[in-house]
Amino acid sequence: MKDYLEINKHSWNNRLESHLKSDFYNLDSFLGGETSLNRIELDLLGNIEGKSILHLQCHFGQDSISLSRLGAKVTGIDFSDKSIHKAKELAKACNVSTQFICSDVYNLKNVLDEKFDIVFTSYGTISWLPDLKKWADIIQHFLKPKGNFIFVEFHPVIWVFDDHLEKVFYNYFNVAPIIEVEEGTYADKSANIKQKYVCFNHGLAEVFKALKDSNLKVSSFEEYDYSPFAIFSEMQEIEKGKFQIKKFSNKLPLVYSLVVQKG
Repeated sequence: MKDYLEINKHSWNNRLESHLKSDFYNLDSFLGGETSLNRIELDLLGNIEGKSILHLQCHFGQDSISLSRLGAKVTGIDFSDKSIHKAKELAKACNVSTQFICSDVYNLKNVLDEKFDIVFTSYGTISWLPDLKKWADIIQHFLKPKGNFIFVEFHPVIWVFDDHLEKVFYNYFNVAPIIEVEEGTYADKSANIKQKYVCFNHGLAEVFKALKDSNLKVSSFEEYDYSPFAIFSEMQEIEKGKFQIKKFSNKLPLVYSLVVQKG
């Protein structure tokens, strides 16, 4: 779809105010110093003090700012102009030097001229991108030699189900854009908003092939039987910050992670 970017930009601009007010993003606690990063990505990142990090698809900047609070030099990018405007306000309020750029991932070479120790992105990001080869090329371009790409994402198997997790409804493979209209938003399902969006399913083989074809080497791959977020239907918290779908228990992976190195 040629106009998927404009549709999705409007969608994310439309969600912003609801997200800022939501318990999901818990902005008051964040402004008070609480991190927005989860145990999975914190363990993968390790000690990042003094590291330069490019954060792709950063939304309104909480994770980028959390990375800065850990001592990294961070640049966050997102295509939502309203989100980036808010991210800059939050960085100032949090007294951190996080830089934010409004850009589509695929256009980033035209607006940023820098190399990074780490490229980072997490949770619900690649579903907005139609072409993973172009995505992997961007990652390869912006990494320094021996730099690492740290990636945490919802597992593609979970996106094949209908909204009530009762039947296989969507294709696991990236065969066509998925075009839908949503009422509410994942951060607040009761929010009085409505938006059209376009997304794309990407199986694991597609992800691995895109990275390999861009001369990036996977050094770690993990699957997790829980999600840090209760965004699917009928979830239960099995431990603090670990949610499973009640009727599936630990039978399905909900999240996966990759550590990828540029040679």
